[in-house]
Amino acid sequence: MSGQDQPRGEGNNADAEQNAERAAKAGEYAATMEQPLLSHLKELRSRLLKITGVVLIAFLALYPFRDNLYSLIAGPLQEILPEGTSMIAIKVASPFLIPMKLALVAAVVITIPYILYQIWAFVAPGLYRRERRLVWPLLISSTSLFYLGGAFAFFVVFPIAFRFFAFVSPEGVQMMTDIGEYLSFVLTLFFAFGVAFQVPIATILLVRTGVTTREDLAAKRPYVIVGAFVLGMLLTPPDVLSQVLLAIPVWLLYEIGILLAGRPRLVGDKDSKQAARGS
Repeated sequence: MSGQDQPRGEGNNADAEQNAERAAKAGEYAATMEQPLLSHLKELRSRLLKITGVVLIAFLALYPFRDNLYSLIAGPLQEILPEGTSMIAIKVASPFLIPMKLALVAAVVITIPYILYQIWAFVAPGLYRRERRLVWPLLISSTSLFYLGGAFAFFVVFPIAFRFFAFVSPEGVQMMTDIGEYLSFVLTLFFAFGVAFQVPIATILLVRTGVTTREDLAAKRPYVIVGAFVLGMLLTPPDVLSQVLLAIPVWLLYEIGILLAGRPRLVGDKDSKQAARGS
């Protein structure tokens, strides 16, 4: 009996040692996994604090000029208002809150390049070299097109739209626009045209990464035109003119994107060239 119990005791001790070793390894693995996660969270917190600080500085710099900013934004509408009329505020706090909201939005728009840089700095370590080479041109072109879309809305769309609204107003109806409603309308169109002007970037990326070809995109042109009007319906206020003024540039930008998508592929070009040299 004692001879049989001794091997059982040794076996139990060996199993206990193996279990303890496995538990120790599992603890070490969990610790190594927690360290990168904690470091990523700390870095993310640092990036967010930097973004918040820069936006706050820009907001404080723009705040004294909040009334001038609103007068600038309201210019296209005030030009077509009948003489002796002006915009109104239907809420008590609107004359204070609306210009302050505009200053905050302007601060975010101005600091978009810095915000994108902080996002890039956070994700760059996890990207391949060819992906990092692609990001900078992508960020610069995307930001520029966003600003261009906002400028197109302000200098082209707003004057046309407001003159049209004034022209179709029923006789005896006087335009007295609320400053809050006007700001919401303007910001919606700014955002809509800024996003719509990203179409060439999306088209070029789809072709150069090999997802599709220029011929396929050209063949799908009728669907894109319909989609442009659907996009205009979703992104713009519910009036036909704004939808048309957004849909037509989206279609034209789609055509420009097809023309600019020169090479059929971007990913793997370098590898294919090296393989050709080796053969």
